[in-house]
Amino acid sequence: MAAADAPTCHGRRYCGGVAGWRLEPARTGRKSLAIVNIRANFPAAFKSLARNVAAARQTAYLVFVTHVLVVEDDPGIATQLVRGLDRAGYTAESVAYGAEALQRPVPDVVLLDLGLPDIDGVDVCRRLRQQSQAAIIVVTARGEEADRVLALDEGADDYLVKPFGLAELLARIRAVLRRGQRAGTGEVLRHGPLTVDLRTRKVTVSGNDVALTPKEFAILECLATDPGRLVSRQEIIERAWDEHWYGPTKVLDVHLAALRRKLGDHTLIETVYGHGFRLADQ
Repeated sequence: MAAADAPTCHGRRYCGGVAGWRLEPARTGRKSLAIVNIRANFPAAFKSLARNVAAARQTAYLVFVTHVLVVEDDPGIATQLVRGLDRAGYTAESVAYGAEALQRPVPDVVLLDLGLPDIDGVDVCRRLRQQSQAAIIVVTARGEEADRVLALDEGADDYLVKPFGLAELLARIRAVLRRGQRAGTGEVLRHGPLTVDLRTRKVTVSGNDVALTPKEFAILECLATDPGRLVSRQEIIERAWDEHWYGPTKVLDVHLAALRRKLGDHTLIETVYGHGFRLADQ
């Protein structure tokens, strides 16, 4: 099933029209929850979920999706951005006022226009940065160097001048999310028998050291940073190689095969055909 065709719960939408069941964006973490690729009929899946979450795993895959808040007072631009982000696999919503943005649950990424009707966008940027660690990308018609410097100094992570293409915007979102994930490079990631030390770049499985090449380690880090999250082939290529990599993506399969062999458990890295890879439940 293509990603665009998969039934999803994004914020206020109901899954498959099942009345009384929905998933709201998470208010305490940096991720929103969605249910995708239901393999059984919807009523049976949700009854199972209500009775026993463990049993529900057999009828639905639970994955985390990135929540993007668009702060834009032009309804035409806001609609296009939300539609494009939805199609790219993000959970997106828009608000037209800075005050609304400051009152919303903390998203993963904020796309912030500076020309808002109630509060100047730079002030919104400053206050968002004071109250959260959300990635902030300014999207505005203001292209002067002074405007760029001011917004970046007040906490913006990136600055994009209108007009811009959707592909560039998505690349910048991926870039700020990668930087956020790398901020905690001293941490140790654990998933079942697997331990990944990002500082020493040491990997162990059930206490046994595993020697990896730099590319194999980068692929494993990409998957272990958020275990269970479905990571697309393109995202792994961009993080382990380069976002400007133009070589064949089949090179990833070669490295994954070697990585699985070295880990000693071919089921640890799960392939979701047509979508990507993730660490399997342990």
